[in-house]
Amino acid sequence: MRSIYVEAMIAAPLEEVWAATQDPVRHCRWDARFGRIDPIPGTAPAEFRYATAVLPGVEVGGYGVHAGQRDRPDGTRTSALRFGSADWRSPIADGRGYWRYVPVEGGVRFLTGYTYTPRWGPLGLIFDLAFRPVFGWATAWSFDRLRLWLERGVPPERALRNAWLEVIVRTAVVALAAVLGAHPVIIALTALAVILLPPGRDTPAARRTLRRPSDRRAATAPALLETL
Repeated sequence: MRSIYVEAMIAAPLEEVWAATQDPVRHCRWDARFGRIDPIPGTAPAEFRYATAVLPGVEVGGYGVHAGQRDRPDGTRTSALRFGSADWRSPIADGRGYWRYVPVEGGVRFLTGYTYTPRWGPLGLIFDLAFRPVFGWATAWSFDRLRLWLERGVPPERALRNAWLEVIVRTAVVALAAVLGAHPVIIALTALAVILLPPGRDTPAARRTLRRPSDRRAATAPALLETL
């Protein structure tokens, strides 16, 4: 299965990035993939349960186990993870991945690489052709939402409101062109311009992240995964 990779440059101290991503409560605030993360006390390596709302009132649950590697000679930190779900409604059966924190001048390269096995047999493989790109986009969008929080002090909740406001405004512009009876070519060009228009400074955007490794080491899964 093709792995998902996302990398964001965050102009913040390493300790702040680590804290915002390793604390379950703070993690859920910026990561659109999780609605709730509940650590299981007394487990080693650390285990947790998670839940994500897929529809109003409908949650899909899962489990995970992770370990942190905090003391590398070059200052890099790594957090490895195995995850999965026994819920038949989840398109993900099980997976594995990592977060890597690379200190650089001016901040931290925060990156992730992960993959998973789809559920539902052959039908799941077909569904995954659409789901995997969307899941990757959600990861990238979430990473930029984290960046806005740590760099610019934009709370994740406000960043989400900003995103919805931009969607509404951009949709309204295209709808207005159609209501006014503009030529189809004009409507199409308006829609294209709306899509290509850069997002606001305080609005998360997946396009601000890297979706391919900038170096070979970044794409290499840590040996820590083999211990889980």
